[in-house]
Amino acid sequence: MINKPDSPSSEDVFDLLIIGGGVMGLFTAYHASESGRRVAVLERGRVGDPATASFGRTRSYRRDYLDPTYARLADEAIGLWTSFERATGANALVRCGCLNIAKASVTPDLAGTYATLTTDVLRQLGMPVHSLAPDEVTQRYPYLRTDVADLDEAGGLVDLGTVTAALLAALYEAKASLHEYISVKSITPAEDLIRVTTDLGEFVTRSLAITAGHGSNDVLALIPGCTLQIPITKDRPSDAKYFTPPPAHRHQFTSDVMPVIAYLDTGIYLHPIVDGLIDAVKIGYYNPPDLPQDRTGITSISDFIDQCLPGLANAQITDVTDVDTCDYDLVADDDFVLGPVPGHPNIVLGVGWRGTGYKFAPWIGRTLHQLATQHGTVYDIHQFDPARFIAETPAAQGESS
Repeated sequence: MINKPDSPSSEDVFDLLIIGGGVMGLFTAYHASESGRRVAVLERGRVGDPATASFGRTRSYRRDYLDPTYARLADEAIGLWTSFERATGANALVRCGCLNIAKASVTPDLAGTYATLTTDVLRQLGMPVHSLAPDEVTQRYPYLRTDVADLDEAGGLVDLGTVTAALLAALYEAKASLHEYISVKSITPAEDLIRVTTDLGEFVTRSLAITAGHGSNDVLALIPGCTLQIPITKDRPSDAKYFTPPPAHRHQFTSDVMPVIAYLDTGIYLHPIVDGLIDAVKIGYYNPPDLPQDRTGITSISDFIDQCLPGLANAQITDVTDVDTCDYDLVADDDFVLGPVPGHPNIVLGVGWRGTGYKFAPWIGRTLHQLATQHGTVYDIHQFDPARFIAETPAAQGESS
């Protein structure tokens, strides 16, 4: 439950107004409310809508990235998830670990696989990864066939429903306002305030955060003189299925013994059974934007089962239809977009999370809150600057040549 006033008062001035009520917007509101700010969230649909990218049952949280910046920030996010659990009393994380695998018959260059390369990155950053010997793999995961098995015990799953409920309860307690099914008509920056006109009335705020996903460019277009448009495309898993193992083998696939498993060179990821949340192993397949597809012999979930996971060959298979029907927002250069809107220091933007973004949500919310209400952040986010998508004018190009 959350506070839902009928309409804004003309005398109300918010410290922070957030356009977009997905997990990034809600975490931005959460961190701002925690610091005593007066906050409102505007959502064009409803919070928890299956069409939004932050809907689902579980998402993995992991630290394995080829880019050390993302690995560091993922580690920071895990700390913030833990702080969120402590503050709200929510059991948001399923701490089952994350296992990256590779098999020579599938990707012959084992030294160049995602598992090996990201393990090197994590170890260089001082983050422990346990490389399992073949006999240890057989003992712990008898259903699995792999030559590389690198376990990061700090990884696991996020329970999305628990997170949303905890965020809404915390915002209700902080007397934050949430307006659903609301359309933004205009945005007018004026001196130190921003006026946002909606079909419900006008909101006045000192700072504005845009976390509107695929609708971000529409919101940016409402800002007078703003030429920023983000090259966003829609992305989603190519296929996702639930595998229900035979009852005699179910105990091998529960989150107390089975980690998240990822073979990202092939676009495959697995989530274990989580008692009380999901009673099947979820296997997803997607086309990784940053990995070549000509070096793998796996082109489907069934290929992966045949070559790497024979222990689920006799499982009951059903299509995933209750979750993952949303579209992720994928930016052309495959980096997050996070920072002030050029020319508007009190308007900040966060978008471009693709399928990997949910794990960063408490960090993204904290950063957007800091940028919007403190006009700066403790984090180095120059890599994510929205200004990189502002095209130079012909005159400016001529001056620099």
